[in-house]
Amino acid sequence: MKLQKLLLVLLTAALGAILTGCTTKTARDSSIPWSRPASWEGGIPGMGNPEAGR
Repeated sequence: MKLQKLLLVLLTAALGAILTGCTTKTARDSSIPWSRPASWEGGIPGMGNPEAGR
């Protein structure tokens, strides 16, 4: 009897972990490439694009 309850608890926990770990891409998801910096990042402040302030 204890073995059946233990197996039921383990099966329920495994099923819960599988179901809560899934996700799908939605319309609100961003397609920004986070692996590379933006064009304005990484430069010396004030030494960027001279046309930007006009």
